[in-house]
Amino acid sequence: MNLLILGRGKTGSLVAEVARERRHHVRAVGHAENEGGAALAPSQLQNIDVVIDFTTPDAVLGNMEACVKASKPMAVGTTGWYAALPGIREAVERAGTGLVFGSNFSVGVNLFLDMARASAAAAEQGYHGQIFERHHVHKKDAPSGTAITIQKAIQQAGGPELEITSFREGEVVGMHEIIFESAHDRIYLCHDAQSRRGFAEGAVRAAEWVATKKGCFDFKDVWREL
Repeated sequence: MNLLILGRGKTGSLVAEVARERRHHVRAVGHAENEGGAALAPSQLQNIDVVIDFTTPDAVLGNMEACVKASKPMAVGTTGWYAALPGIREAVERAGTGLVFGSNFSVGVNLFLDMARASAAAAEQGYHGQIFERHHVHKKDAPSGTAITIQKAIQQAGGPELEITSFREGEVVGMHEIIFESAHDRIYLCHDAQSRRGFAEGAVRAAEWVATKKGCFDFKDVWREL
């Protein structure tokens, strides 16, 4: 496939590397090359099969709107825009194109979410819980989109709304912890990303999957299909 990758940060660059390893044709652009949506003009998108976005919360909405207008499928790993999801979902469905988004494209994190849902039962047994998340100092949103997804997963499984505490330290790739405590013991669940490779591989697989789909999909609901 012909992939356009928006974002040349650490994750975006690794996504481009993984995509090339999987024998896709890749064009990667940074902020300067997409100033005013220049990289998403109809002439630039003509031969593109899927657009992958790893940019910033202030840029992603404009990128999605341009791709929807051109009926180009997208895989969006940028977070911080989910308040606008209902409008984006409607636009995607109206355009007859596909969008898969995720607070985290790592398969390991999505397995961790299954464990988080199971941990909701701890509250019924008198445990009190908290969520901690740690990321590198360059991450712009706090709490992380993944931490919010974990919080919601526990709530939807019948648990309480756990408080999230965020830390921004050095070059931490991403660590998410759930801790439940009682008077007698502690339950500790942790996902600690050792590299961004898991995120990148998941993002490319999501792009391959959404290329033939119509509609708006959350990665946490479809990752088993990839």
